Amino acid sequence: MAEQAVRSSTHDAQPAARWRTVDIVVTAVLGVAFGVVFWAWGLLWAGTGTAFSAFPPGQAFMYGVWLVPAVLAPLIVRKPGAGLFAELIAAVVSALLGSAWGTTTIVYGLLQGLAGEAGFAAFRYRRFGWPQAALSAVLAGAMAAVLDLLYYYPDWTAGWKTTYVALVVASTAVVAGIGGMALARALAASGALSAFASGRRRV
Repeated sequence: MAEQAVRSSTHDAQPAARWRTVDIVVTAVLGVAFGVVFWAWGLLWAGTGTAFSAFPPGQAFMYGVWLVPAVLAPLIVRKPGAGLFAELIAAVVSALLGSAWGTTTIVYGLLQGLAGEAGFAAFRYRRFGWPQAALSAVLAGAMAAVLDLLYYYPDWTAGWKTTYVALVVASTAVVAGIGGMALARALAASGALSAFASGRRRV
């Protein structure tokens, strides 16, 4: 008697690298939507900055929102490049809306997206579970923190820099990693992802 093992939607034996129209559209929509969120979050970041004047690295606890597309898009679309595509589109939209950081935002989107991709590439885009989401988030957060230290905070003390990196990575792990996975699962449970492997359980 033939036996079939139940395989969860977090695993794919052979990842399909070819992008379908629905993959492109959904990833682009995610990018645009989060681009608006990025722009609004930038306003909130600026508006709350004075509250952290005594210890600026503390504001990093808010950071994770800016890394969500880099993790969420691959969890949904499961195609190499999805995280880069979504994060970059979000950065471009944010810059066009008037981000305080201008075109530097696009550089961030590119490099953060690439770093997030590495978390899934390490598993050859065959697994899309909690460990992959966490690794993607940690790498993307670390990239963002390093860029900030190079661009904006090179004169901080070693202690402030270390604290900042730790807080950015922790924020990204929680918001983009755990939050991204929770959002992807909620969308799958609602039936909104029926066109994707992430929205189905395979037997």
